[in-house]
Amino acid sequence: MQSNKISLKQFIQYFKIAVTGKTQEFTSGSIRKAVFMLSIPMILEMLMESIFAIVDIMYVSQVSVNAVATIGLTESVITLVYAVAIGLSMAATAVVARRIGETDVKGASNAAVQVIFLGVFVAAIISVIGIIYPKEILSLMGAEPDLIAEGYGYTQVLLGGNVTIMLLFLINAIFRGAGDASVAMWALILSNGLNIILDPMFIFGFGPIPAYGVEGAAIATTIGRGTAVVFQLAILFYGYSKIKIGVKDLVLRVGVMLNLIKVSIGGIGQFLIGTSSWVFLMRIMSEFGSEVLAGYTIAIRVMMFTLMPAWGMSNAAATLVGQNLGAKKPERAEESVWKTGKYSAIFMGIVSVVYLVFAPEIIVLFNDTPDVVKYGSLCLRVIAAGYIFYGYGMVVINAFNGAGDTKTPTYINFVCFWLLQLPFAYVMAITLDFGPAGVFWAITLAEVLIAIIAVIWFKKGHWKAVEV
Repeated sequence: MQSNKISLKQFIQYFKIAVTGKTQEFTSGSIRKAVFMLSIPMILEMLMESIFAIVDIMYVSQVSVNAVATIGLTESVITLVYAVAIGLSMAATAVVARRIGETDVKGASNAAVQVIFLGVFVAAIISVIGIIYPKEILSLMGAEPDLIAEGYGYTQVLLGGNVTIMLLFLINAIFRGAGDASVAMWALILSNGLNIILDPMFIFGFGPIPAYGVEGAAIATTIGRGTAVVFQLAILFYGYSKIKIGVKDLVLRVGVMLNLIKVSIGGIGQFLIGTSSWVFLMRIMSEFGSEVLAGYTIAIRVMMFTLMPAWGMSNAAATLVGQNLGAKKPERAEESVWKTGKYSAIFMGIVSVVYLVFAPEIIVLFNDTPDVVKYGSLCLRVIAAGYIFYGYGMVVINAFNGAGDTKTPTYINFVCFWLLQLPFAYVMAITLDFGPAGVFWAITLAEVLIAIIAVIWFKKGHWKAVEV
């Protein structure tokens, strides 16, 4: 009798196929294999991103507590850039995946060009604001004068070079939608590998390169991402991706662009709601001083290390939903989501145990200041308590996005983040004087509620009828 289990030899074989990007067809055959083939490169891609986040904060922690706090405040603002990038990337993934499922490769390529045009336009506006007003942005976030003086260069460089963030997100979303997850993985490996090498050189100085301090981290990141974008464009124009672009394709197609904008509005709104809530939470946290803020920033960076693989699995679910809906197989699309959600929840459950048991030991690796360790550990433990819900909810929410139904997650985020999380955090932390713990519990409760509502709504099946 043939076993259902994958042998070690099969696992290694599948792993090699997944990371080398040999063309796979995801609208037939084993769903478990399809999830594996898409998830592995996406998980490795996100792991690389989170490894860089950890290494980056380790280097910056050696500069000063203010430097760490600067990263926390700047990233809470840069998440607004991520909101636009991710919103547009959701539209890119949904439209490209649907066209690929319909075997309309030309239509997928046309969508890719238009989403790149949109990304460059938005990034240009953000760059101007970031270059001219970095000090004002940090002041608005509640930064103290000495922190602004030390850290505004980081904010200026990161926001000024945000086109590298935007295009890295968008072009990788195009590759994922096409099922070329391994290309997206190699782009991020290149980006973050360079970041890890360049970070200490620009932060502490190396040969002719002066020590830029925390600003050096932003310079290294921008160079690394910029190099990866050049690699992505080379693949699009000359490479082996399903999506191929020629010079003749670089024209404005109003109909395609309007369709992308229509799909992305829900996605942008969805992430603007989520990320703006993080900005307000960071603003509340800044009331408790730089050490508490640093502990919170380190904890979030550590958590990103394990959230990224779950995010990778949720991206796999989005691609499978889009392609299978394009191939007129909605039942297969739904089954893909439940299986991927189960795998994500199991993974996150294992991680939550590690965080609950070893939180102080993990935080002290980055900074041994007592208050930084105390509040970083508390943050890690409280948020990890809801990790299983977070893992499952992330997959289901991204499945809506893969179907092109970006409005439903927007409504869910609005209720859970703005109507519940923010008022709860403020009342608990400030009014009832629970301090930072009030903010941490608000994050956990909101994520649990998002998962519950998303699963209930997904089961109704309205997403199967969405046209993109």
